[in-house]
Amino acid sequence: MKFSLKISIVILLLSFTVIPATVRTVNMEQLQQDTQKNNDTLYVVNFWATWCVPCVNEIPYFQDAYKKYMPKKVKMVFVSLNSAKELSTVEKFVQDKNLKPEVLLLSAGNPNVWINQVDSSWSGAIPATVLYRHGKKLYFHEGDFTADKLNTLIESKLK
Repeated sequence: MKFSLKISIVILLLSFTVIPATVRTVNMEQLQQDTQKNNDTLYVVNFWATWCVPCVNEIPYFQDAYKKYMPKKVKMVFVSLNSAKELSTVEKFVQDKNLKPEVLLLSAGNPNVWINQVDSSWSGAIPATVLYRHGKKLYFHEGDFTADKLNTLIESKLK
């Protein structure tokens, strides 16, 4: 009986333990491999940073869309453009905001080298969002979204 009580206490204590958010650091090639797969999943890739106010303001819209489209073939990916040295800051942000979509930290070096690989019209301003399906870019948007605009866009690309 004592052993069973000890196990119950340990399980109870573990349920209150905060599991740190996992943010994977990737380079540009890894990001492309993760989001430009040749399948019928719609990849919604949002470039953001913890210090970017418009980025942070639109995160709830992406969170809601993530929940709404989870049963469908939609994968949301947040790509942080924070410095690689800020990994713990990004992980804390992800944990504090309880972000559910996958979060990656892009460590690709000089943005002037890789930005055109995302979209040639991208000035580098964030937030920026790209949609991919079947390994091809379907849509690029530089700037923030409203909830309605994001949902309308996703719906239009699911057809």
